Amino acid sequence: MTRGLAWGGAAALGLAGAIAAVALAPSPPGPPGPEPGRALYRSHCATCHGADGRGGSWRARLLFLRPGDLADPGATLEEPYLTEIIRRGGADFGKPGMPSFGFTLSEADIRGLVAYVRALSVPPRTPTP
Repeated sequence: MTRGLAWGGAAALGLAGAIAAVALAPSPPGPPGPEPGRALYRSHCATCHGADGRGGSWRARLLFLRPGDLADPGATLEEPYLTEIIRRGGADFGKPGMPSFGFTLSEADIRGLVAYVRALSVPPRTPTP
């Protein structure tokens, strides 16, 4: 009986260690964009929306969240909408998983973050020959 408990405890400890390693691993750098919005996005948004803004982060998969695809060129996210959802959170907009950052970020920070998020959905330019 104690051998079974020891194996169960070791398995639980191993699983907790693996989850902690994934959770604490740094996210890959996102696409280039205007600063300071890029740094703010990486520290406040990338854990759910992913480094590239497509919503495929480990946290989203683990918690069964479906954050919006911010990099979709077809989805036009207007500046007032982005400003308010970042400031007030998603509950008022039908997106209850989106936290509010109005008490965390300054108005200048929110404007910078909005500029970066809007830049994510702009398709990269291909050089013309």
